Amino acid sequence: MDIIERKFYSKARFYSFVITVLLVLTVWYATDQFTHIDLATLGYLLSSIIFAIGMTIRVCFWFARPATYQVMKRSLQNLKSANRVKRNIVSVLKTGFENIFLQKFIFKRGIYRGLQHFLIAWGCIGSLAFTFGLTFGLFRFNLIDAHTYGVIVFNHQVIKIQAHGIVAELMYNSLNIFAMMLLIGATMALIRRTINKDVRVTQRFEFDILPLLLLLGAAVTGLMLTLSYVFLKGFIHHYITIVHQISVVFFLIYFPFGKLFHVPIRPLATAVPMNYQEVVKVDTRACKKCGTKYSNDDQISDVKAILAAQQFDLQLADGSYLADYCPSCRRRLRVMKQLNMEQAIGNPYGPIQTNNSIHVPGFGQKRSEEFYQVKQDEVTTK
Repeated sequence: MDIIERKFYSKARFYSFVITVLLVLTVWYATDQFTHIDLATLGYLLSSIIFAIGMTIRVCFWFARPATYQVMKRSLQNLKSANRVKRNIVSVLKTGFENIFLQKFIFKRGIYRGLQHFLIAWGCIGSLAFTFGLTFGLFRFNLIDAHTYGVIVFNHQVIKIQAHGIVAELMYNSLNIFAMMLLIGATMALIRRTINKDVRVTQRFEFDILPLLLLLGAAVTGLMLTLSYVFLKGFIHHYITIVHQISVVFFLIYFPFGKLFHVPIRPLATAVPMNYQEVVKVDTRACKKCGTKYSNDDQISDVKAILAAQQFDLQLADGSYLADYCPSCRRRLRVMKQLNMEQAIGNPYGPIQTNNSIHVPGFGQKRSEEFYQVKQDEVTTK
């Protein structure tokens, strides 16, 4: 495998080639050797392959980052652990349902932001899933008789549906439903980014506004297609088709390299609580100086590995590392180093008495038991 990868000069090129070949073979099989390929979607097909190549390159670079690589390494290690199987499954399912499906982490920032993000996320996911399914020929509809369609998935008929039944209408209009979700969500986001002065200060056009405009362009032109052939008897339908195809092509090419890249990799966030929460909101690593439990053992080990990979030397004179201390003690160590004082005297959370009689304020307090929502004796028992 290493020899093959070297032939392509980089892993990103090698994996891009593999993904492209797999997509072409998938289309070949799903469309019965290109027999049932829809030429009307040829532009979408080519842009989807470009999208796949862009996503592959971006994901390769993303996993090459020290922090991402370390989390992935830790995740694979924990998934192989036999005594963590139940815990891993519960953690992934819980995080996936709450943070991916319901997106509760966004709703905590406000109902308006939560609703707009929920609509954009699921509108985008649904639209991409249905578009790729039709574009790559993963499923199609075959007319069986005047009142029945067969749903063909990977060149095999799986179900039959009534041409004017509820299931058929939902499938026919799925893209319209997802487009409406995108239209509402992106409009809400654009309004917020236009009138909210705090947001306007930090936003960038190419990172925050452009993806919303691309989403709106694809959603509006897609809905105009339905409006044209349902209510306007096909009025300028051909021209709308061209505009819609151009907007979708631009959207797919931009997708891997902009803000929307977080959509397909967001499920990987389920690895964080799986790796770093032995018990929810209960820390396991004690501070080397004051003994306060401030973080998780695996998390501190990974922080050290990440910093070492980035060539940050944070080892102290006694052989310990800055990560071995709680945040309050870290700040205190920095101040003492700047004041050229080797040891702190007195309460580690109180003011520092310096050599020049200047009092430096304290640098933090211990977390209260209310933070963890558990009693101290329960923590001791666990």
